[in-house]
Amino acid sequence: MTTILTTDHPAWHEAEDGARARVVRAGAGVWAITLDRGGLHMECVHGEEDEKPMLTITDPAHLPDAAPAALRKGLNDLGATQRLKNPWLWDAITTAILRQVVRAEQARKLYRKWCARYGTTVKGPHGELAVAPTPEQILELTDDQFADIGAKFHRGALQAAATNYQRHALHWHRLDADALAAALVSVPRIGPWTAAAAACDYTGNFSIYPHDDLAVRTWAARIAPAYPWPDKKDKGFGPLWTGWAGTDRTALHTLTLSTLTWGSHARADLEDPCGT
Repeated sequence: MTTILTTDHPAWHEAEDGARARVVRAGAGVWAITLDRGGLHMECVHGEEDEKPMLTITDPAHLPDAAPAALRKGLNDLGATQRLKNPWLWDAITTAILRQVVRAEQARKLYRKWCARYGTTVKGPHGELAVAPTPEQILELTDDQFADIGAKFHRGALQAAATNYQRHALHWHRLDADALAAALVSVPRIGPWTAAAAACDYTGNFSIYPHDDLAVRTWAARIAPAYPWPDKKDKGFGPLWTGWAGTDRTALHTLTLSTLTWGSHARADLEDPCGT
């Protein structure tokens, strides 16, 4: 069975042979996650193997019946997909903050520069990769160090998040997606979009994702171009999207994460059937 892996997180790198690789901090260890022709592999490359990263499996059988047929067909063609649940809440928070205001490609470059310059670099099966700096490291950075990598705008939010993470992390780790998003909004300069994106990344529950996000709109329109989607400035997209699932949170999660996966994914055979 071919593995379809969601690669929306900016930590995913593509190797020369087409393989995808990422390193994540999980518990007291740093793990290298690799997708190649042999499938998905996990290896602890630094520290202790006390907490293995986990995957979120999304089955298109749970797509809402009310969604447009063309959209459901495009997502059904993907089959069951897997997404790595970010095992480090702090990385999920910083990733969401670094995505504020900037475009996806710019955010990807900024995140990788952030990790390489100030984070921890380890060697995995496909070379050196880096994980994000810790809250303690962030609070030691100077204003010039933020500016040097293009994160001057994000400095206040990152510093506020680091301070609050040190105070509340133990409590935050125990919360479900809804409660976690609500808690994160209390941090200065973290709004509903950033809080929801971070909570989804960490918990693997995309039923609370900001559903009128540009990425969701873009990929949905490409999957089903003939459908009369609301204009980008039309606020009706969110209610339309969530309305198809009604009160079924699993259906909403499946619809949203499958759409994001359609737009950003890799296969174990390293061929992309969607051409995206």
